[in-house]
Amino acid sequence: MGVILLCSLLAAGGCRSETGAHSVTLAGSTSVQPFAELLAEVFMSRRPDVSVNVQGGGSSAGIEAALSGAADIGMSSRHLEPGEEARLRPVLIAQDALAVVVHPSNPVTGLTREQVRDIFTGRIRNWDQVGGPPGAIHVVSREEGSGTRASFEEMIMETRNVDPRALVQDSNGAVRETVAHDPAAIGYISLGLVDARVKSISIDGMIPSVQAVLDGKYRLVRPFLFVLKGEPRGPAADFIAFVLGPGQAILREEGLIPARTEGGGSP
Repeated sequence: MGVILLCSLLAAGGCRSETGAHSVTLAGSTSVQPFAELLAEVFMSRRPDVSVNVQGGGSSAGIEAALSGAADIGMSSRHLEPGEEARLRPVLIAQDALAVVVHPSNPVTGLTREQVRDIFTGRIRNWDQVGGPPGAIHVVSREEGSGTRASFEEMIMETRNVDPRALVQDSNGAVRETVAHDPAAIGYISLGLVDARVKSISIDGMIPSVQAVLDGKYRLVRPFLFVLKGEPRGPAADFIAFVLGPGQAILREEGLIPARTEGGGSP
């Protein structure tokens, strides 16, 4: 999917601001995408002379789009790797807690990190092994190259692999929809995307929340990054300034942990 996105961006001339002095293109993480779309909508209402186009494709695709120049701004929900860090400038726009979610009807309210790991490797296969009703566990994961999956593997899986029988989805929204329609499912998504259709469960006794992250009690946290090749100019620079300014209050309202306080400093 990421390769297709990158090729389409390149084929279209990237839709970058060089091809239109008043346009900005973002591409990458599907976790960051809905928040970037919201920010773009508010920004364009204030700057009707600028068009902001937001596309998904995954963190790795966004990083490649920024490197190739196919997008003005890449979006990533994982830290840059050393080779990427040497060529790109990351801009932290927010932090996000990773929530493990189940169907609202599932009586399981909490798991340990080890239990989550065992479920996603296939070592635990039945809900009655973790205090739920008898029945097979349906594991839902993200695709390779996803920043969400990379963060989940780093923070939960360590060196173990996700069960190859897991149902793989290509966006956080798709994971949420799958879990919302399957009482036996378990998945992981951005805390900012948790709604009444799914139930987030506690990990090692702690429910994910903005306050729990700020207090340092919930540790399944990842960065939401804009990635840039060089200094942004024109509308791209204006959009980033908006995101790091008034946009921080919007991100807080959407359940993310802002990168900056209202005074302009780090939280």
